[in-house]
Amino acid sequence: MSTVVVGAGIGGLSIAALLAKKGRRVLVIEKNGSPGGRARVYREAGYSFDMGPSWYLMPDVFEDFFRELGEEPGDLYTLRRIDPSYRIFFQDRTVTDISADVDGNLELFDGLESGGGKKLKRYLERAEEHYRIAKKDLLYRDYSRLLNLVDGRLLLDGLRLPLFGNIDDFIGDIFISDKARRILEYSIGFVGGSPKNTPALYYIMNHVDFNLGVWYPEGGIWKVIEGLYEICLRYNVEFRFDEPVKGIDVEDGEARAVVTERGRYPSETVIVNADYAHTELELLEGSYRSYNSGYWESRVFAPSALVIYIGLDKRLPGLLHHNLYLAGNWSLGFDVLYDPEVPGWPDGVSYYVNVTSVTDVTVAPEGGETLFILIPLPFEVEDTDKAREDWYQRIVGHLEGLVGEPILGHEVVKRMFGPREFISEYNAFKGTSLGLVHTLRQSAIFRPGHRSRKVQNLYYTGHYTHPGIGLPLVLISSQILASRLE
Repeated sequence: MSTVVVGAGIGGLSIAALLAKKGRRVLVIEKNGSPGGRARVYREAGYSFDMGPSWYLMPDVFEDFFRELGEEPGDLYTLRRIDPSYRIFFQDRTVTDISADVDGNLELFDGLESGGGKKLKRYLERAEEHYRIAKKDLLYRDYSRLLNLVDGRLLLDGLRLPLFGNIDDFIGDIFISDKARRILEYSIGFVGGSPKNTPALYYIMNHVDFNLGVWYPEGGIWKVIEGLYEICLRYNVEFRFDEPVKGIDVEDGEARAVVTERGRYPSETVIVNADYAHTELELLEGSYRSYNSGYWESRVFAPSALVIYIGLDKRLPGLLHHNLYLAGNWSLGFDVLYDPEVPGWPDGVSYYVNVTSVTDVTVAPEGGETLFILIPLPFEVEDTDKAREDWYQRIVGHLEGLVGEPILGHEVVKRMFGPREFISEYNAFKGTSLGLVHTLRQSAIFRPGHRSRKVQNLYYTGHYTHPGIGLPLVLISSQILASRLE
């Protein structure tokens, strides 16, 4: 059976590998010049940057996925646990390191509030229990039918989970310290949400980083993509790069072919890993769309972002592999990002700095450093070169103050990637950096379906579908779809 996959992001690569291993003929068509999607690699002047995802979390999910392919992650790349896991800079100039050792973090929380360590211990034990339930009963579940929600085991275990309320209130009922709450809430950024609009259940992300740990595949996240790509080639998956898809031919409710400027590719099954909204609104005729423009306009999307890649001719001893600056007005910062009435470049925003060269000397020339800075932005900002440069000077100047080291003037490589590139390179709806956030009404059965409602052999995988945003969750999405197709 022939299958055409649109998009060679991690969703496209993973579904291609799973289906090809089962004997299908698979062709992957990608608009950009290399695989990986948002997880591509950028190299210049001896510096190497992961362009998008930079955190390797939920190692158990990667293990489960690769074992389905008869592989072990260790056969494809070498993993190292990062310790300290990350560093947090607060606006009052205090600096906090989160340890890979849980006992060290219990001591840290004791210093933040009375009994903080005991609270954190109970909190993480509960998070671990709920993570196991969610993984067993929720994450790998196919929500294509309402009946899948009334499974007896799911209903029984579901009563033990904090399914309602938001994570801000959930954590606030346990911890008093503002810093303790921020440390536990920052991880919501991994799924693009705000603490006020993300369901309380996502507090299990704290089990993910505190207990399961923060890891690094030597060579960068790109090594995961490279490993998947090599597996695809081993199973004779064919690739077409630099070939944007222009449409999907549908006749009598059935996808007959994928069309590009170079040709028409007939297929018995079409799977889309490209942006879901773009596919529905731009590649399909109106009568064959599962979700119209009104649906997409009514959804809650993750903000856009400005990503800055800097190759330095010096080292920065004040930074770890992962670093976060958490601005003072925490609540207002999220309000600005999610308020569609206030588009513009934010003031006093929190930001993230990745310095892979702290862990991996191969990604920068000797004595150099790689910086990846991510600044979340509201939608529809005026993304001009001048605005970018002004923000670059401001944010890098601020970072200089945090670490007490000059950065400006030491750049060998400087590149910026913002809302207009998210649109031009990924066809991202409104320039969103991550897609649909995980609000209660946009989780599980309420996310866009793996199967088209109007085209019987058209399917979707990737971060728009269940279970959602993040490399490990996208792998699960492909596993769900592969099982369904089988």
